[in-house]
Amino acid sequence: MFFPVDEEAPRALSPEQEKQLWRKVDLRLMPILSFMYLLAFMDRGNAKLDGLMTQLHLNGDKYNVALTMFFISYCTFECPAKYPQLVAARFCLGFAEAGLFPGVVYYLTLWYPRHMLQYRVGLFFGAATAAGQENIKVFHTIIFKRKIKGAFSGLLAFGLGYMGGIDHLEGWSWIFIVEGLVTILGGFFALFILVDFPSDATFLANEERAYLIWRKKYDNSTVGEEERFALSHIIAALTDWQLYLHILVYMSIVGPLYGITFFLPTIIKNFGYSTAVSQLLTVPPYVVSSIVLVIVAHNSDKVKIRSVFIFGAYIFLLIGYCINISNAPNGLKYFGTFLIVLGSYSSFPGVVAWLGNNLAGQYKRAVGLSVQIGLGNLSGAIAANMYRSRDSPRYILGHSLEIMFVGTGMIVVPILVLLYKRINNQRDEDLRQRVERGEKLGLTIRELRNLGDRAPDFRYTL
Repeated sequence: MFFPVDEEAPRALSPEQEKQLWRKVDLRLMPILSFMYLLAFMDRGNAKLDGLMTQLHLNGDKYNVALTMFFISYCTFECPAKYPQLVAARFCLGFAEAGLFPGVVYYLTLWYPRHMLQYRVGLFFGAATAAGQENIKVFHTIIFKRKIKGAFSGLLAFGLGYMGGIDHLEGWSWIFIVEGLVTILGGFFALFILVDFPSDATFLANEERAYLIWRKKYDNSTVGEEERFALSHIIAALTDWQLYLHILVYMSIVGPLYGITFFLPTIIKNFGYSTAVSQLLTVPPYVVSSIVLVIVAHNSDKVKIRSVFIFGAYIFLLIGYCINISNAPNGLKYFGTFLIVLGSYSSFPGVVAWLGNNLAGQYKRAVGLSVQIGLGNLSGAIAANMYRSRDSPRYILGHSLEIMFVGTGMIVVPILVLLYKRINNQRDEDLRQRVERGEKLGLTIRELRNLGDRAPDFRYTL
């Protein structure tokens, strides 16, 4: 973190004043963003156990194809009474939601310093944990705020199972109708609540606004971050080696995340429980992961490290999948699903924040995050086809492919850390030698800003 002393610097805030500043920003932005993503994640719900399969005759792999269609448009555009209509609806849903997640993550990077980012992404993504599992739910009469939101989806799914038959509609139809209406209302209210940029934040006092803008500008550079658009920033993002390694890390977490999100109720049902009980048994894993997600995000920001927490999540995932692919008793397998949900959901904010921390320049970061999330979400399309009905009850193929994703991440993350440490150490050594020789850097402020994360004063987050 850099705090240059110059004429641009506003009056420093006391620690208590700074806490009040971030509290104001949090209260203005986080509730509506979290609510919007809760609705978006719920809208992807499959309603598989509430009549969708039978009424639309989704035999064989048709259900998996319907899930996959969401990711085709979702990934492409990131940077229903019959089966064909369901597929088309899923495609349109992916198109509508494509920009939400990368857009919000980028939006948060405009407001928060990079080592305050994961906690906010965690609060935002906690809404997805709230929507939880297969996202079959509705009514907001049982909304549990914050940490216990993970119970939301299973309880709503349980309640909606009893709406079937009203106005001659199956329960899955009511799920889509009610969720769609609430999503439209949520988007309408967001227009009046969200503020585009810190410079437009009239809800802050003048000195608070000036301090926030200055703090963010010099968060990772002594000369300030580049804010002007140029084609070179797009090229720099697309040719940056770290982006493609981070795509692999993203896929290694998102594959297990979507796999367990879509199929947890089905996996639990194969333990021998009824549909209603299966829905309710999805609640505890998400309650636990909601709490752990926030704790991990807070501590990762505090120690300014991402990789250790991500690698720890891989261990949980590996153990969970090994338990479920084995012949272990159903009770132990249910415990394994806790580890899978815990590992995938708690690590996801760190995966996104890590790349966001290490791309400097507003437009380079925007492009990089979009590409990471757009290409990385292709693993969601793969996950949608892993758990085939003919592979039940053990789903050996699905669990094996998820272990492959985890293994990839366990290889790539250490490689990233070693490369980052090597570059940071080299820049520290170069700086030390220049100081000893009394040499100047030899670069203008404009050149340093254009270099972004390649500048000699930038240090990568590990």
